[in-house]
Amino acid sequence: MQQRDDRRYTYGDYRTWPEDVRYELIDGTAWLMSPAPGRLHQEMVGEIFRQAANALTDMPCRAYVAPFDVRLPKGNEIDDDIDTVVQPDVLVVRDRDKLDEAGLRGAPDWVVEVLSPSTAAHDQTRKLAVYERSGVAEVWLVHPTDRMLTRYRLANGGYGRPEIQELEGVSAVAELPEIAIDWDRVTARLED
Repeated sequence: MQQRDDRRYTYGDYRTWPEDVRYELIDGTAWLMSPAPGRLHQEMVGEIFRQAANALTDMPCRAYVAPFDVRLPKGNEIDDDIDTVVQPDVLVVRDRDKLDEAGLRGAPDWVVEVLSPSTAAHDQTRKLAVYERSGVAEVWLVHPTDRMLTRYRLANGGYGRPEIQELEGVSAVAELPEIAIDWDRVTARLED
C-alpha cells in the first residue's frame, strides 16, 4: 500500500476526493487502495458475503461488502474530524443506529479481510490494530494462497492469540453464530 503523501487528513478531506481513486485513512494517513482486486479475490469475497447475508435474512443485523466506508472515531468528534476510515472486504453490524447514508460510524461486529499480495501487510498490521483499538469483536483474515483462516476475537480490550485453521469444513462466527461459512463453497472459486 502506498501513502498518498505526508499530510494528515480527516474524513472531511476524504469526502472531497474523486470517487475513482480509493483511499483508506488510518490515523490521518491516506493509504492508496491498490487497483481493483483480482477475480478470485472478488469471487471469494462475494461468496463469503452471500453466505453471511443469506444467514441474516430475517435478522436485524446487516452485512455489507466493500467499498463501504466504516468511520472509526476515537471519541465524540464530528464526522469531518474523524481520521480513520476503512473499507473491510465484508462486515456485519448488529446496531443499525450506527448506519447512515455515508456508511457506518463505529465498530462493526465482524470483519473479513481476504488477503492479497498487495494488501496483506497493510491488512495484517495497520488495519488489524485499528480494528482492535476500535472494538471490532471478531476479525477474520482469509489467506487464499495458503488456504488458511486467522481468527481474532476481542477479549479484555485486545485480540490476544489468534485461532488458525485451514479453509475447510464450516466455520461459525463466534460473535454471530447464525453465520457459518462453508469453506468448500468459498474455495471452489479457487478451482475455476
